Amino acid sequence: MARKKKFERNMHSVRDGIRFATPAEVAQYRAERLACDTLAEIGCGIGGQTIHFSRTCRKVYAVEIDADKLKSAKKNCQEHGITNVEFIQGDALSRDVIDRIPQIDILFSDPRRPAQENMRTVTSLEPGLPDLMQAYSSKTCNFAFEAPPKLTPERIRFDLEKEYLSLNGQLNRLTLYSGSIRKADRCAVTLPGGHRICSTGLKDQDNIPSLEEISNPLSYAFEPDPAVVQAGLLGELACRIAKDATVPGLYRIDSKRILLTSDHPAEDPMLKNRYIVHSVSEFDPEKLNTYLKSKGAGRVVLRAGVDPKQYWDIRNRLEKGLEGDRIIHLYVKRGQAVICEKL
Repeated sequence: MARKKKFERNMHSVRDGIRFATPAEVAQYRAERLACDTLAEIGCGIGGQTIHFSRTCRKVYAVEIDADKLKSAKKNCQEHGITNVEFIQGDALSRDVIDRIPQIDILFSDPRRPAQENMRTVTSLEPGLPDLMQAYSSKTCNFAFEAPPKLTPERIRFDLEKEYLSLNGQLNRLTLYSGSIRKADRCAVTLPGGHRICSTGLKDQDNIPSLEEISNPLSYAFEPDPAVVQAGLLGELACRIAKDATVPGLYRIDSKRILLTSDHPAEDPMLKNRYIVHSVSEFDPEKLNTYLKSKGAGRVVLRAGVDPKQYWDIRNRLEKGLEGDRIIHLYVKRGQAVICEKL
């Protein structure tokens, strides 16, 4: 279920404007990172990001090809008391629009993309990244682009920083940076906390050991933030939480669920959840129910790729007659249940 986006006040919108609007926490973070004197925003939509850029930049040029969305953006900025934004309606690649943009410090683009694709690609973005960089190369050398966060680093065929953002534990945005605003090769950032982990380039990989994939979890298990997983920074995170030079192992549940596991507890803001592992046993709901009763469990969080039609039947069998106050998390892998409890 999609989470309701939070804004400082109600936003004027048309059609799918709210759906694609940038959440306030993300907009604020990006505005702070891109704080400068003059910035051009290509594809401003209804102005959610524009409002935040206006607070960290002296002057903002907001470009939008959709006249109705631009009208909403103007209203939203007016109601926020913003006066340092110049709105431009038109195609960002047209000579008329390009000529209206002066020398700027940074160009930020939130390009249009198909509402649905079998697989997200950089080439489906409009306007395209190479086209924008060529069209505005005389205006700035610093570019930032929003891209679909489902794109993994190896599928992005451009030499840009790839910054994956999570919001409240859910993968939310991918921003690509070039020029002097590029700070690393790949990064993961968690919001609202603003915690970060990065890899600065290929040379760093010499210092990052390969994670050993193990068949059974150890005494403790850790769920990495999804931005870390998507950015391909599990090795960096594992090194950061290593104890006594022992790097945690990788325990892969399925294609969507990955745990780091160790004989030592660990803390890190890039860990979404931390568990103590109580047992690994056969995934038999009735037998597990008996075990859970003996442990004083009251509720089960089922972390498994099960048929949605069967989910509640399995969950009810697991929780039948539970009267305790402990919450047990069950990860299921190939018929085996990993019984965990949050630290």
